[in-house]
Amino acid sequence: QVQLVESGGGSVQAGGSMRLSCVASGRTDDTYARGWFRQAPGKEREFVAVVHWFSGSTDYADSVKGRFTISKDNAENTVYLQMNSLRPADTGAYYCASAPTITMLRMSPKVWGQGTQVTVSS
Repeated sequence: QVQLVESGGGSVQAGGSMRLSCVASGRTDDTYARGWFRQAPGKEREFVAVVHWFSGSTDYADSVKGRFTISKDNAENTVYLQMNSLRPADTGAYYCASAPTITMLRMSPKVWGQGTQVTVSS
């Protein structure tokens, strides 16, 4: 079983930037898609971004396109989420997730991290 550990959350003012990291350990041989979800208070968890571990293909939620960038470091088994031009609406708990495919990750991730809080103040 793979374990995912997020880091890098915190507080920032609107317009600022933040980078989240997600390190994977354990059996990672069926986690070809890794990505990020977020959950704002009182709302459902929503998809943010995903990257395919081998092809490098990426996909983003419309709400973050042009502002967020997902990337990976294969040697470090780490996925990053660079968040620029942050808005108060980006506030929430951010979760790293993995699944065998991008489609499966968007629908129902197999593994979740514990989450890291991002707070954007106006």
